[in-house]
Amino acid sequence: MRYLLMEPLLPAKDFELQFGNFQFLLLVFSTMLIAAAGYIINDYFDTRTDWINKPGEVVVGIKISRRIAIILHSILNIIGVGIGIYLSFYVNLPSLSLVFILATGLLWFYSTNYKRQFLIGNLIVAFLTALVPMMVVLFEIPMLNDSYGDIMIRYQASFIYILAWVAGFSFFAFITTLIREIIKDMEDFEGDNAYGMKTMPIVLGTRCTKFVLYFLILVTISSLIFLLVKYILFSGERTDYLSLIYFMVLLVLPLTALFILIIISRGKKDFHLASVV
Repeated sequence: MRYLLMEPLLPAKDFELQFGNFQFLLLVFSTMLIAAAGYIINDYFDTRTDWINKPGEVVVGIKISRRIAIILHSILNIIGVGIGIYLSFYVNLPSLSLVFILATGLLWFYSTNYKRQFLIGNLIVAFLTALVPMMVVLFEIPMLNDSYGDIMIRYQASFIYILAWVAGFSFFAFITTLIREIIKDMEDFEGDNAYGMKTMPIVLGTRCTKFVLYFLILVTISSLIFLLVKYILFSGERTDYLSLIYFMVLLVLPLTALFILIIISRGKKDFHLASVV
């Protein structure tokens, strides 16, 4: 996102990204630590349902004790949030610290409560996934404005277009993650139902949930095709065949295959296959 999208989008060759490489690595590390802490606490509270849904993959209580899991969760969160607070002050935007605190809080409440409620847990995971690419922009654009703001004002320009590009990636991260989370709920129907969870397949039934997935996948495919057409029209006579192949073969085709898989899926194994596409 930083090197393959934001850097090429800078408006002039002598413009450079201002958020340091070391600080960027710290941001990536902080995100990974908070995500790892989220996985641990989710496994901690999911032990009973995991014994039904995926008995061979239970870790907490088998490979590591529940006490060690809580300690690891706390350590990873403290380090991850601590790094996030440092980076927020580094760019002179202390309020960005709240993003890291919000992420840890959402992951905790997702594991303890929200994932058991209708749709809320799915939306939280999708939101946090979409937040990852946006984090790069939140830290980079303020520093770009500090360094090049006067030049951009002089030419009546701004860096908002970079935000728009990254927001597009975040949108697709959100909707594809939401699709996957709903499919996983269909895969885990048996264990979730046994412990009184209110996931979409349990509340609406498998048939209605499939129609929700059809709609989300069609929205995603339609959005991709719309962007591709806009890009081709923008390119004019210069047809970018590499981008065309990328869109069709690596994005639209897998989503079409997923659509078909969901249509023919009948049981746990089928939905597991769909969730890894």
